[in-house]
Amino acid sequence: MGCCTGRCTLIFLCALQLLAALERQVFDFLGYQWAPILANFLHIIIVILGLFGTIQYRPRYIVVYAIWTAVWVTWNIFIICFYLEVGGLSKDSELLTFNISRHQSWWSENGPGCVRKEASMSGIKGLDSHSYVSVIGCALEYRYIEVMHSSFQILIALVGFVYACYVVSVFTEEEDSCRLPPLPPNKNIC
Repeated sequence: MGCCTGRCTLIFLCALQLLAALERQVFDFLGYQWAPILANFLHIIIVILGLFGTIQYRPRYIVVYAIWTAVWVTWNIFIICFYLEVGGLSKDSELLTFNISRHQSWWSENGPGCVRKEASMSGIKGLDSHSYVSVIGCALEYRYIEVMHSSFQILIALVGFVYACYVVSVFTEEEDSCRLPPLPPNKNIC
C-alpha cells in the first residue's frame, strides 16, 4: 500500500486522537473530574486497539474502534450539553466528580487570562482550612474551552469512523480476493 492510503490516514488519526485524549486526561486529572478521567482512559485503550488493528491488518479490532467512536461522539455531545447547561444539566453540579468532591474543571480557575484570588475563611484554622477562590478577567470562559475540547474530539472521531469503515472494507475485500476458488464437486464414477 502507498503512503497516502486510508490505512496510513487512519494511523495518523489514531495517533492524533491519542495525543488529544492524553492532553484532555491531564487537565481532567488536574480538575478531579472522575467521570471524564474514566471515559478518557477507556478511549485511550480503544484507540490503541484500533491503531494496533490498523497496523496489524486486523479488521475486527478496527470494527471495535469504529463502534467506540460512535459512543465517544455521544459522550462528547453529553459533555457539550453539560457545560452549556442544555436539557436541565448544570455545569455547577457534581455529576462529573461522582459527588465525591466540589471540584470543577481545571480551566475554571486557570483559564487564559484568568486572575485567581484566594481569601481565607475567618475563624477556621488548621491544615484543612478552606479558602474562597474568586476568578476574574478570564479571556474565555472555561465552559467554552471544555466545549472546544469536546468539539475537536467529535470531529476527529467522526473522521476516524469514516476511515475505519473504509479500511475495514478494503481489508475484507483484500481477504476475499486472496481466497482460492471452490473446488469442483467430486463426481464418483462407479
